[in-house]
Amino acid sequence: MIFIFGLFLLTLLVITAIAIVRTEDLFVAVMLTSIFSLLMAANFFILDAADVALTEAAVGAGVTTVIFLCALALTDDKEKPRQTGRWVAFGTVGVLALLIIYATFDKPRLGDPDAPVHQHIAPWYIEKTTEYIDIPNVVTAILGSFRGYDTLGEVFVVFAACIGVLFILGVSPPQKTRQVVEKNSGLRHHLIPQVVGRLLIPFIVLFGLYVQFHGEYGPGGGFQAGAIIATGVILYALLEGEAEALRAIPRRVLLGMVVGGSLLYGGVGVACMFMGGAFLDYSVLAANPIFGQQLGILIIEAGVGMAVCGALLAIFHAFAAREILT
Repeated sequence: MIFIFGLFLLTLLVITAIAIVRTEDLFVAVMLTSIFSLLMAANFFILDAADVALTEAAVGAGVTTVIFLCALALTDDKEKPRQTGRWVAFGTVGVLALLIIYATFDKPRLGDPDAPVHQHIAPWYIEKTTEYIDIPNVVTAILGSFRGYDTLGEVFVVFAACIGVLFILGVSPPQKTRQVVEKNSGLRHHLIPQVVGRLLIPFIVLFGLYVQFHGEYGPGGGFQAGAIIATGVILYALLEGEAEALRAIPRRVLLGMVVGGSLLYGGVGVACMFMGGAFLDYSVLAANPIFGQQLGILIIEAGVGMAVCGALLAIFHAFAAREILT
């Protein structure tokens, strides 16, 4: 049954992807991209990757769609026709598709117990997580402790991406002679979105906090929680207007979250070194090494959540603050 549902999702993904490529209406392309992300989230969920499904649903279908719509307000709603170079693009995509299909021939089948990953790496993590960290969620233990360096690098990638986008959007529009469209104040005068949105926002934020602090026991963690909480704040901005959202969480606080979250993660690693351990060796943070590991994961996950939430909201406000020209 799962196989049939997965095949059905894969078919929908292919149809949606072709529709995205074929359409010349950018608004339709954005909506189809959001549908594609929802289908991918469902696909990740049936593959037992609930953490990734949460992130894909919050970022791909939620935040990214809103940011695409903000970007769409700054440009035309139709794709500029391209007369040359189409065959080069088709050829490149075709070659890459053939390479990817060829690479899948060496992959083990889904759930194969004889796959290389199940012979050494996965059993070691499952066995040592209980001994060294003692938390039920092995994925959190791997991302936060065993491979904490990788996660730290991802946090600084988020930090660098946020700074880069803010620099690009900080450049003034070149066409000063065109008329500037006055922005509205969200959906304040629309009753149904106001009622539904006000009911949803507290539950979205509460679920984000649950995902943040429940990451040791189930699917979740800082990346997912930061994206979910940012989705709730962006929904508030759409309902009440950008000015009200910035009054609730000022821009300097958002930038402080991005910088502070990254520094908090790195600071835990430096603190471990001052306490006699290696960088990001949380065992020295407490007298009991296992409790030290749990404490370190909790702190760095808080840093990840702050950085992701601050980055997404800062990018959203950077798009929304751009003047809309006609």
